[in-house]
Amino acid sequence: MSESGEISEFGYIMELLARGKVTIKNIERELICPACKELFTHPLILPCQHSICHKCVKELLLTLDDSFNDMGSDNSNQGSPRLRLPSPSVDKIDRLNRPGWKRNSLTPRTTTFPCPGCEHDVDLGERGINGLFRNFTLETIVERYRQAARAATAIMCDLCKPPPQESTKSCMDCSASYCNECFKIYHPWGTVKAQHEYVGPTTNFRPKILMCPEHEMERINMYCELCRRPVCHLCKLGGNHSNHRVSTMSSAYKTLKEKLSKDIDYLIGKESQVKSQISELNLLMKETECNGERAKEDAITHFEKLFEILEERKSSVLKAIDASKKLRLDKFQTQMEEYQGLLENNGLVGYAQEVLKETDQSCFVQTAKQLHLRIQKATESLKSFRPAAQTSFEDYVVNTSKQTELLGELSFFSSGIDVPEINEEQSKVYNNALINWYHPEKDKADSYVLEYRKINRDEEMLSWNEVEVCGTSKVISELESNSNYAFRVRAYKGSICSPCSRELILHTPPAPVFSFLFDEKCGYNNEHLLLNLKRDRVESRAGFNLLLAAERIQVGYYTSLDYIIGDVGITKGKHFWAFRVEPYSYLVKAGVASSDKLQEWLRSPRDAVSPRYEQDSGHDSGSEDACFDSSQPFTLVTIGMKKFFIPKSPTSSKESENRVLPMPTSIGVFLDYDKGKVGFYDMDHMKCLYERQVDCSHTMYPAFALMGSGGIHLEEPITAKYLEYQEDM
Repeated sequence: MSESGEISEFGYIMELLARGKVTIKNIERELICPACKELFTHPLILPCQHSICHKCVKELLLTLDDSFNDMGSDNSNQGSPRLRLPSPSVDKIDRLNRPGWKRNSLTPRTTTFPCPGCEHDVDLGERGINGLFRNFTLETIVERYRQAARAATAIMCDLCKPPPQESTKSCMDCSASYCNECFKIYHPWGTVKAQHEYVGPTTNFRPKILMCPEHEMERINMYCELCRRPVCHLCKLGGNHSNHRVSTMSSAYKTLKEKLSKDIDYLIGKESQVKSQISELNLLMKETECNGERAKEDAITHFEKLFEILEERKSSVLKAIDASKKLRLDKFQTQMEEYQGLLENNGLVGYAQEVLKETDQSCFVQTAKQLHLRIQKATESLKSFRPAAQTSFEDYVVNTSKQTELLGELSFFSSGIDVPEINEEQSKVYNNALINWYHPEKDKADSYVLEYRKINRDEEMLSWNEVEVCGTSKVISELESNSNYAFRVRAYKGSICSPCSRELILHTPPAPVFSFLFDEKCGYNNEHLLLNLKRDRVESRAGFNLLLAAERIQVGYYTSLDYIIGDVGITKGKHFWAFRVEPYSYLVKAGVASSDKLQEWLRSPRDAVSPRYEQDSGHDSGSEDACFDSSQPFTLVTIGMKKFFIPKSPTSSKESENRVLPMPTSIGVFLDYDKGKVGFYDMDHMKCLYERQVDCSHTMYPAFALMGSGGIHLEEPITAKYLEYQEDM
């Protein structure tokens, strides 16, 4: 593209710049990458039409890639907030760009990440970064901005010997800048290089022809109106855009440029209106500042009144406690003095001894009668000692529970905004937390603020994290494993907010979520089992084949289980996954099994022998009961007829009724490979129903088996796409 071509493309904007209508400095915020917060460098256009630096896309993918790897390790239990991304190493970037590069079986390559501009998940597809267009228009504007910002800084010649001279032109074919002398040397007249395209000094060298990222040898010559992106003729003939409506590049250029020019003209024509609105906004900002200070003063006044009431109540309560304490101490002091008088040569006893020395009978009788009554009373008190007062101040404990609850709900006057309520049935936690809430006056609320915080084991409350939400649901990610979290929500209407809802406590899984699908190749019996296209749901149908097999029951044969396993194995770390069993299911087995045990099961002849009496068959058989102390290479629990059956163990009850529980809505499996332990959880309450040792000397796989009619559905990971799907439903 020549310099005149660039001027024709950006002429309208440059004309505005020349007339002083728009300054380069004012558009700086449009040239900042939302990820690194710096000027764009080789920006790429994401599917959501936002732009991001080429290096930032790599950093995002590599960071999510590494965090996905960490989720499979023991040290992955601690989440961390998403911060500005560090620069990845060169070998990682080369690894990401290398064609045909694949991840290991446990962690597939990451091609989905949240756009830093709109925070929606962006899927780059199979081609990854190579499938994104480079935003040359934005890149050129950034370069013009840089040149305007460093007008005094010259671009030096790339071919001069030190010290280099200031360049006078740049060659777009050579991607280099030259001074006059070097340009004559490297572009002599009469040669092919003399025909090269040259422009003024620049550091922005853009290709002459925009090539298709899907078909690298084809140039862009069409525009897909559905996907809103340039395509080549191969994309239209047999690619992803074959059924889409396309237009020629010239017509798309003309149409989009006319729309952009018209919009810019409209904005420039409304300049006076914009200025008046800016002035109004300045006044509103000042008014807001004044009103804010006034509101703070009012709040301080209200709190000071509360403090005065508390101080007054504190003073009266302390006075009452002091008065009661003084009264009790006086009683104890009097009682102690009385008892001291009972001692020899002290008080009452000494006085009585002196009375006994009286020899006159009439005088003695006159004095001794009253003294005898006092001595009798003192004797009775010795026989049944009772303190004169209580030492406990239980009646003086201040009850502040109601006041504490009210103070905790202390908020601004809601002006009629109802309190939103979190829907406990639709809120769940898996790999992330999905929080749904209901607001009676949904249309009256502009937005909501969802607050959440972790609750430590010692009930210590951490500070609240806040997320602003426009709808009535939100996915919260990066929660720590095996932790309790509290959630609450409040509604906003303008600057007025409602009180917070009741808190919802959710417990995260004991380990990072393990992602897998049903394996359609290994041991899958398509005669009895029906697997959906997504491979996350399997059904067992009791059809004609089962009726034929049932005839063999008359001669002692048994219809075996139909096994299906996960497509990914586990060789280390802690992992957790969940599934749902359909309520109509007759018999379902679920758990884990080693690779060698699965080979033994899947190689054994079908319908040949009853697994009830086969050693290590996976059934709750006598052989299993006899060897529960030893670690075995598999563990399967039985679910069916809306019941969950706990296998026999030394600690379990001998009565079968105590080992039968209602079937949970969703069942979780926790495997600690390194410690050789597996547990089964009720996902609704994250409660462990059954736990035992398992031999993990080989690769372990999620294993399932069905008999008769039944169905198993793997729990779908909670993502932003999951939330959009729920809203569509």
